[in-house]
Order: sequence, then C-alpha cells, then structure tokens
Amino acid sequence: MEPATCAAFLGTSIGIWEILLILAIILLLFGANRIPEVARSLGKGVTEFKKGIKGEEPGKGPPPSLDAGKDPRSIGGGPHP
Repeated sequence: MEPATCAAFLGTSIGIWEILLILAIILLLFGANRIPEVARSLGKGVTEFKKGIKGEEPGKGPPPSLDAGKDPRSIGGGPHP
C-alpha cells in the first residue's frame, strides 16, 4: 500500500453504517448469548495488558496484613538489636 493511500484511509471517520456492519458481523460470529462473555474476557485481557505495561505483576506487593505506617522490623515481635 502506498503511503498516500494509507494516510488517506486513516483520515476518514467511521460512520453509523460501518459500526452497524461491524456489530452485525460480531453477532453472527459469536451469537447473542456469548457476547457478554467475550466482552468480559476482552476487558480482563486489556486490564492485564495495562498492568504488564506498568510493570505490575499479579499477586505481587505487600501482604494485606501489613500497615504502611508500621516499621517492617517490628512484625517479628522479638527484641530488636
């Protein structure tokens, strides 16, 4: 594809008929009963992707029992040197 053709394609906007056509194709592919399930899994995938971009890993981080204001050395309960 030539750069001018590609740039011209990107400059166009999607109208109502194009959106309706896309929705009709999705309805034919997945059926009315599976669309919420597909949307839910797509949303979870986007959330995991964003976490991956930020560098967060699921399940990582401080344990929920730790308070941010407490000294981590005082958790053991023993004498401190």
